Amino acid sequence: MNLRAVSLFLGRLVLVLAAAQVFPLLCCLAYSEGAAALAFAGSIVVSAAFGGLLVRVGRSPQGELYRREGILIVVLGWVFASILGALPYLLTGTLSLPIDALFESASGFTTTGSTVLVDIAAQGRGILFWRSFSQWLGGMGIIVLFLALLPELGPGSRFLYKLEVPGPTAEALAPRIRDTAAVLWRLYLGLTVVQTLLLMACGLDLYDALTHTFSTLSTGGFSPRNDSVAAFASTPMVSVVIIVFMVLAGANFSLYFGVWRGRGWNLFRDSEFRLYTFILVGSSLVIGLHLLSQGTYTESFEAVLAATFQVVSVTTTTGFATTDFEQWPNFSRMLLVALMFVGGCAGSTSGSMKVMRMVIGLKSAMREVRYIFSPNTQAAVFVGGNAVPDPIVRSVTGFFILFLTSWGVGTILLTLDGHSLLTASTAAIATLGNVGPGLEKVGPVENFAFFSSWSKLLMIVLMWVGRLEVYAIAALANPRFWGR
Repeated sequence: MNLRAVSLFLGRLVLVLAAAQVFPLLCCLAYSEGAAALAFAGSIVVSAAFGGLLVRVGRSPQGELYRREGILIVVLGWVFASILGALPYLLTGTLSLPIDALFESASGFTTTGSTVLVDIAAQGRGILFWRSFSQWLGGMGIIVLFLALLPELGPGSRFLYKLEVPGPTAEALAPRIRDTAAVLWRLYLGLTVVQTLLLMACGLDLYDALTHTFSTLSTGGFSPRNDSVAAFASTPMVSVVIIVFMVLAGANFSLYFGVWRGRGWNLFRDSEFRLYTFILVGSSLVIGLHLLSQGTYTESFEAVLAATFQVVSVTTTTGFATTDFEQWPNFSRMLLVALMFVGGCAGSTSGSMKVMRMVIGLKSAMREVRYIFSPNTQAAVFVGGNAVPDPIVRSVTGFFILFLTSWGVGTILLTLDGHSLLTASTAAIATLGNVGPGLEKVGPVENFAFFSSWSKLLMIVLMWVGRLEVYAIAALANPRFWGR
C-alpha cells in the first residue's frame, strides 16, 4: 500500500477543511465574538499545520490510485474531519470533554444531527454556525468537495467518488470525475441560495435562514434554536419551505442534472423517485389521519402539516422537529421508526438504507420466491425497465446484512448502560442511519449527553459506519486489506 500517497491526499483534504473554518471565524467577527474568533483562528492554525505535515510526508502516486489507498483515504478523511472539527468546540469552551466535542463534530460532518448540547441557544453564534456549516460540508461529501477543488487525481478518483456518493450505484454525470463533483456542488450551491432567499422571504434573518438551509440540504437537522423548527411555529410557510427542500435533498441529484441540461422534467419517470414520493405522501396521510382519529390534533391542516413534516424529516434522515412526536400514539411513533430505516434516494444527501436498495432487495427476494416453483428459470432483477447486474444485487444483499447486524450489535451494547430497549434501539438507528432523534430518552426534545463516554464512542463509530455505508469500514477489518 502506498501510504505516502494516502498522506498527500489526506493532507490536502485537511488543508481544505482548515480553509472552511474561515467562514465561522468571519461569523464570530460579525457578531463581535472576539474570544470565539481567536478559538477558530487557533483551530485553523492547528488544522493547517497538521495538513501541511501530511503533505510534506506524502508523495504523489506513481500511476493509478488503487482500491486500498482509496478506501483508506475516504475512511481517514471522515475520521480526521471529525477530530479536527471538534477543536472549535473545545477551544471555545462550548464542550469541555473531548469525547463530547468529537461526538458533536462527527454528528455534524456525518449529517446525523444527534447532539450532546443541553442548551443550544445559549451558545455563541459562531460555534452554532460551524455546527450547521459542518453538516453542509458533509452533506454533499467532503471527498466530493476535495475532488471538485483539486486537480484531476487520475483513474483512482473515480473509485474515490464511488466510495463517497451514497447508494448502490454512483452515476458519473460527466466524463471526468472532477467535472462530475463540480456539477454536484454547483447544484448544491444553487439550492442553498434559493432556500436561503425563500426563508428570508418568510421572515427569517440571514443567520437563521443560512443555518437552517445548511442543515436542510445536508439532511443534517442541526438548528441554532432549542425548539428546532418549532421555534417558527407562528409562520407555517417556514415549515412548508423546509419540507420542500428536505424532499429535494432526499432525491437523487443526478435527476436535477438532467433538468439542468435541458432533458426535461423527468423526475417522475424515475422509478425510485416515484416510490420515494409515494412513501412520503402515503405515510404522511396515514399518520395525519391517525393523529386526527386519536385526538392528538383537532384541526386537519395542523395534523397533516405536523405529520408531513415529521415523515419527511425522518425519512430523509434530516431530524428537524416541529413537535415532540415522542408524545404521539404508538402506531404513529412506530411508523416513524420504520421510516428511519428507509432513507432517501441513492445519490442524495440522506442516510440510512436508501429507497433504491429497498426496491432491489424486495425484487431480489421475490425472484428467490419464484425459484421455489421454477428452479431452472433464469430471471434478472429489473428496476425501471433495466436489468440490475447480479454484482449489484449481491452488494445490496450484503449491505442489508451488515447494516442490520451493525444496528443489532449497537443496540445490544447500548443496553449495557442500563437503558431501555426502545432507547437503545432507536439511539442505534438514529446514529447508524444518520437520522438524529429517536424515542424515549433520545426523543426530538432530548439530547445524547446522558450516555457514558464509551457509549458515545460507540455511536460515533456507528455514525461513521452509516455515512460510509458499511463496506468501507468493514474492509478495514479484513486482514487481507492490510496484506501485500
